[in-house]
Amino acid sequence: MLSIQGHVFAENAPPPPNGEIVEPTKLPFDPALVQQLRVPAGFWIDVWAKDVGNARMMTMAPNGILYVTRREQGDILALEDTDQNGQADRIWTVASNLPLAHGLTIHEGWLYVATDKIVQRAALRDDGSLGEWTMLIDDLPDAGQHPNRTLAVGPDGKLYITIGSTCNACDEPNPESATILVAELDGSNRQIYASGLRNTIGFDWHPGSQHLWSFDHGSDWRGNDQPPEELNLLQQGANYGWPWCFANQQIDPYIPNAPKDQSKAEFCAKTQAPILTYTAHSAPIGMAFYDQSQFPAEYHGDAFVAMRGSWNRNPPSGYKVVRVRFQNGWPVAVDDFLTGFLFEQNGQYAQFGRVAGITLAPYGSLFVSDDMNGVIYRISWAGTP
Repeated sequence: MLSIQGHVFAENAPPPPNGEIVEPTKLPFDPALVQQLRVPAGFWIDVWAKDVGNARMMTMAPNGILYVTRREQGDILALEDTDQNGQADRIWTVASNLPLAHGLTIHEGWLYVATDKIVQRAALRDDGSLGEWTMLIDDLPDAGQHPNRTLAVGPDGKLYITIGSTCNACDEPNPESATILVAELDGSNRQIYASGLRNTIGFDWHPGSQHLWSFDHGSDWRGNDQPPEELNLLQQGANYGWPWCFANQQIDPYIPNAPKDQSKAEFCAKTQAPILTYTAHSAPIGMAFYDQSQFPAEYHGDAFVAMRGSWNRNPPSGYKVVRVRFQNGWPVAVDDFLTGFLFEQNGQYAQFGRVAGITLAPYGSLFVSDDMNGVIYRISWAGTP
């Protein structure tokens, strides 16, 4: 017999789904609510742009122009603070007709973008506009439940692309689903870099060790506190367990079938466990290592992660930006960095922002997008108060 949270089930029978739907009331943007946002002492936060729609992933060019994908609008915006007053005053669309546009990065004068099915690039012009698009990949796996592809160019000069699972927990028919792929910059020689990743969106390379780190989303309907979100050290050829395992190679009893030609226990024993875990259902999205000089030295080599927020956990989790502290290139703790979007009153929850993208400006400030109310926040170091 199998016992899960006090319930007993027949051997091999999965327990019933376990979870609560708790969606905090959505509040519109309000300058008064911005005043309740909290960052560590010495930092300040301001609204760099607003009314920009479903702002998701971001990247900033060396000239200070910020590019933002808008998944729902299917386009890319460019934003610029031309008068240097701390707010974007020039906002325009540089690309359209890109359904589910999401991943975005700049490399050697090219802007790369990923939708659910394609990857393409265009040359950046000095005025912020783009040249003609060149198609690099046009046959990414069907998206299903997780269409948000992200991409970046690694220290090895190759293009990395995340591919989420098509489902909550299932045996994927396409081996490229629930992976991170790697290819040449022209899209050729595409291979699976790492697998068993349910929905890895944010990833980045540590500026010292050059190791590749990512946060993966745990499956839904396994309870309020499991499975945790996983911080993984991604290694080529490794499998990270989904859908058969979670956390420290723990067998997932909720999925009824087993991997081909082996038991779940045999399979899980060969997977890679996360290095750190975080509160279940927090939904990590944007991730970036701090490699600039504006913030204090102790922040260099730490990662910032946008936790977009839960929908099936009670109490809700996420709705914040966290700092993953690294020591000697290794993660040791996860601390709150930007909080205040979520609040509770008389047992009722409300939120006025769902953070999504994170990127760094060339001058060292941290940019965070809110894809619900269409706001882009800037966090800067102001010195010890």
